[in-house]
Amino acid sequence: MEVRAIKDVEIDHLVTLWHDGWHEAHAPIVPAELTRLRTLESFRERLLAGLPGVGVVGPRGEPIGFYMVKDDELYQLFVAPQSRGSGVAAALIADAEARLSKQAFKTAWLSCAIGNHRAARFYEKCGWHRVGTMINSLETSKGTFLLEVWRYEKSLARPF
Repeated sequence: MEVRAIKDVEIDHLVTLWHDGWHEAHAPIVPAELTRLRTLESFRERLLAGLPGVGVVGPRGEPIGFYMVKDDELYQLFVAPQSRGSGVAAALIADAEARLSKQAFKTAWLSCAIGNHRAARFYEKCGWHRVGTMINSLETSKGTFLLEVWRYEKSLARPF
């Protein structure tokens, strides 16, 4: 499964994929105030700001999954519902880990909404370890929104 760079013509498609996937997974478990702030436009702004750190999988023009890294963080990982369980997420997370490792990070981290058990099981299956909770500062159109999340970490060090 090829993970590749995003094309400009795919932005609208990915914004919708991310918006819909976020609302499906997070709206039931995060404060309603945050859910109201997660509009299509907010996802567009965040995607455009993070383009250099995005990897996608799927047909050109209609990707079925993506990740975004920021510094040493696996910032986002979303897969279209019809592609879940197909290996897309595993390919994306492996590519993100390799990308972070090439940037010389020894440990990567990600945040997972407390209660998102499906994502937590997947991260753990991929070798990530929950190290506790943290307060994550989320970017919104109204400023910073503080949310307690599970923090996962993974060592990127390669054995000799």
